[in-house]
Formats: sequence, structure tokens, C-alpha cells
Amino acid sequence: MASGSSRITTIGLDADDTLWHNERFFRLTQERFADLLADHADPDHLSERLLEAERRNLGHYGFGIKAFVLSMIETAIEITEGKVSGRVIAELINAGKEMLAHPIELLPGVAATLEALASSYRLVLITKGDLLDQERKLAQSGLGDLFSAVEIVSEKTTWCYQSIFAQHGDGAEKAIMVGNSLRSDVLPAIEAGAHGVHVPHGITWALEEAEPPHGHPRFHELAGISPLPDLIRRIEE
Repeated sequence: MASGSSRITTIGLDADDTLWHNERFFRLTQERFADLLADHADPDHLSERLLEAERRNLGHYGFGIKAFVLSMIETAIEITEGKVSGRVIAELINAGKEMLAHPIELLPGVAATLEALASSYRLVLITKGDLLDQERKLAQSGLGDLFSAVEIVSEKTTWCYQSIFAQHGDGAEKAIMVGNSLRSDVLPAIEAGAHGVHVPHGITWALEEAEPPHGHPRFHELAGISPLPDLIRRIEE
């Protein structure tokens, strides 16, 4: 690796909706949830109640499909005042199992871009979610051998990025973090001293939304992951 004050040595990458599709399966399951409870609440109200449950349950269940299913069940119990049927509960559990078994679909350009970068940079997967599910998705993706390290964390914070980039790289100042979530992937990485690259997915969970830090010298935005090598070269110039 070449030396230089602007040299990037480590690239952190988010997983869900950065490397492969994820949120759209949550949306499809939420539509199924709305159909099951159509007699008790309209879809918009149900969506609001579910989001409230997800927000208050983050500290208990964390992120991922299992947490989502538990929040749906809790919401169903609340909306029906405890009268939700065992059939509906069973359907919600089965919907979660189907999500957990769904094949991985890589986003356009991901495999080629990571293969091009892996020979010159340390690639570190940094993702939230359920440990078993994230390990399953990584194994199915075929990308595992390209990463120098994999970190599955409970929350992405400034300290988290500082720690990971110190352990698996040369510090945050020599690192870049790439992801679809401004709140989790970009803002705390920039605060840690790294460059943050926002690659919008088009479907974003409401709890991951945030205002982009336009004008910040370490904030970057790409329409897709394919231009990432060119962006890194410009940063290093």
C-alpha cells in the first residue's frame, strides 16, 4: 500500500441495503401485517403504531427480523386489545421465518466493485442486526472472502467506528465508511474522523433517516456503489 497523509487504507461497508436488498422484504411483510389486521386498523395507523413499538423495543430486542416480528406481535396485541387470534400470531411468526430464509440478492455492481477494491484496501463489514441472520446472509452472498474482518454490532456509534478502524485499520482518519443509512453509517463515522459515503437505497427505514451534512469535507454521496473506486482516488489526490 502506498503511503501518504490522504491515503485511505480501510473501507468499512454496511451490509443490508448497501450490499444486498433487505428493507423491501420488511415492507412486503408489513403489507401482509396490515392485511391481517385490516378489520382493526387502517394501514397508516397500524404503520405508526408498529414504528412506535419498534422504537421503544430497540433497547430490548435490537435490530433485525426477530425484533421486527416481536414488535408486530406486540402491536397486534395492542391494536386488538388482546383479542388477536392465534392464527394471526402464527402467520406473523411464519412471515418472519420466510424472511429469514429468503435468498440474498446483491445490489448492482457490488461484487465487481468489492473485488476491485479488495486487492488494495482492507475491507471491513460493519453491520447491525441478528448475529445468526447476518452470518447467514454473508455466507450466501459469496462476498465473505473479500473482507479482512466482519463486525456485527448492536449499534453504530462514533466510539464503535473509532474502535473498529483502530483494530482493523490505521485509525478512522485513514478509513472510509460506506452505507445507505445517514444515521448509522455516515454521521457517526464522520464524527469518528472517517470519510462517510452515503449510497441511498430508495427504501429507508424511518428510524434510520437523518439530515445529510451537506458541505462537510468528509461527506460524500453516490448514486450506487460502482463509482466508489473513483471517489476514493479523488479523496487520495
